[in-house]
Amino acid sequence: MPSKNSVKVMIDGKMITLGGYESEEYLQKVANYLNHKIRELTEAGGYRRLSPELKNLLLELNIADDYFKAKSQAEALENDMENQNSEAYDIKQELVAAQIELQKLQAENEELKRRLSDS
Repeated sequence: MPSKNSVKVMIDGKMITLGGYESEEYLQKVANYLNHKIRELTEAGGYRRLSPELKNLLLELNIADDYFKAKSQAEALENDMENQNSEAYDIKQELVAAQIELQKLQAENEELKRRLSDS
C-alpha cells in the first residue's frame, strides 16, 4: 500500500495541508487548479460582491462543468479509438482475403503455365 503524503499548499491565499496517497506533485497540481479557477472567477464581474456561500457554489459549478466536459471528451476519444480498432480489424480481414485470393490466382496461373508448356 502506498504511503500517505501531506503537503502544505496555498489556496486562495490560505495555507492548507492536503493529504492523500497521491504524490506531493499531484496534490500541488490540484491546489494550482483550484487557484486558477478562483482567479478566473475573481476576474469575472460581480464575483467579489457575492457571499462566501455563493462564491463556493460558483466554484463548485465551474469545477463540475470542467469535469463533465473532460469526461465527455474522454468518452469521445474512447469511441474514436473503438471505431479505429474496428476499422483496423476490417482492413486486416480484407488483407487476409486478398492474400488468399492472390494465392489462388497464383496457383491458377502456375497451373495454366504448366498446361501451356505441356501442350
